[in-house]
Amino acid sequence: MRIGGFQRFSLSDFPGRVAAIVFTQGCNFRCPFCHNGALIPGEAGDGAAVAEELVLQYLDSRRGRLDGVVVTGGEPTLQPDLASFLGKLGSMGFAVKLDTNGSRPDVIRDLLLRGVVDYLAMDVKAPERRYDRLVGVRAPLGRIRESIALIAGSGLPHEFRTTHVPALLDEADLRELARLVPRGSPHRIQPFEPANALDPALRESARAAMEELGSA
Repeated sequence: MRIGGFQRFSLSDFPGRVAAIVFTQGCNFRCPFCHNGALIPGEAGDGAAVAEELVLQYLDSRRGRLDGVVVTGGEPTLQPDLASFLGKLGSMGFAVKLDTNGSRPDVIRDLLLRGVVDYLAMDVKAPERRYDRLVGVRAPLGRIRESIALIAGSGLPHEFRTTHVPALLDEADLRELARLVPRGSPHRIQPFEPANALDPALRESARAAMEELGSA
């Protein structure tokens, strides 16, 4: 596994679980609002990579204190040894939550068949007509729809999430986007954090808005 970061403790990233977070390196999207830009390249920057062995050693030492592990990114489904890694986590007694952008439904299907994931969270970025803009590349819409259906029909706890970037998505967009989420599946709108946005223009516009509020 190419691991670009590791957070040892979280109470908010895995519902109902005390968890650690593994950040995989590499992403096939270039979302302008991404706040983990350092995880987009396939290889971590100098000194940023984390050895899988060290992560597993730490988790082994925390059995009974942690009860879950979140695997996020980047985009975890790009990792060729993802299923093996998730299996190791499960064999250690940890519940596994996977975060994904939904671009690789074949991988999601394989993980479900193997039974190595306990909770799925997928980012639904935009209404289909605006997906390219929100992910910074040509969006694989058919695969995204397939992933949504797989996750919704998996029988596992799951959620769909949308980051609301006011400069890119208005209220009408959010209403249109919500129709992509199957009835009965949770859909959470999360706030945009502009400080480290990949697109400098989004950082600047947010800063200007804050300054205008401060001077009002």
